[in-house]
Amino acid sequence: MPKNTSARHRAPERALTPLDDVAQAAGEGLTRMGRRYGVVLASSGLLVSMTVPASAAPTQPQGSPASDIDVSALTAPARSALATSPVVEVPAEAAWSFEAPAITVTANPKPKPVVVERAPAASRAASRPAAAPAPTGGAIPASAVGSAVIEIAARYVGVPYVYGGTTPDGFDCSGFTSYVYAQLGITLPRTSADQRNAGVEVPRDQAQPGDLVWSPGHVGIYAGGNMMIDSPRPGKSVQFREMWQSSPIFIRVG
Repeated sequence: MPKNTSARHRAPERALTPLDDVAQAAGEGLTRMGRRYGVVLASSGLLVSMTVPASAAPTQPQGSPASDIDVSALTAPARSALATSPVVEVPAEAAWSFEAPAITVTANPKPKPVVVERAPAASRAASRPAAAPAPTGGAIPASAVGSAVIEIAARYVGVPYVYGGTTPDGFDCSGFTSYVYAQLGITLPRTSADQRNAGVEVPRDQAQPGDLVWSPGHVGIYAGGNMMIDSPRPGKSVQFREMWQSSPIFIRVG
């Protein structure tokens, strides 16, 4: 009994194009003749020329016409494309080169400086606290000439009264006397109340320039001849002036 076999169908073939004709003709021509053949790219109109090495094919004269190519196997459209397409020949010794473009490197721009607007000089001066006036110094009364204490104290004539002040930036009454005596290496108590007992009390007729002049709540330095130097009160400055106390106490220190 014959064997039952199912029918077999050939798979559909891809439709041929002029490019297939060119490829087939080029391949056959290279095999038969061993010389240069052209391949026409019908889709782009570009003819690529392939050169067989001198050992495998005879050297063709430079500038051989395209008619040397065997086109008998080409279809009419392929031959038409070959006739109208430019011939591109690449010598075997041709070398490819690439010229690198010039590159310019530019650094990032520097950040702009921050401009801080300043107030006018007049405004800045007005906003600053008033500086303490510099000491002007004062002439020593004739009655106090020769006194080391009065000589030092006179340097600070003009320094303003500052409550709690103990430096040439500003003095209160006891801050002034303690600062002057400190220049001579003598330490006095900080307050006028404590300076009352800082030395030995002397009678008025025995008082000498440089002794302390004390009264309740205030202290200065005797300058002789009913004169004294002190830092009086707010709004005033260190100065020589006549004594104003009715019953001052004179204290000799050291």
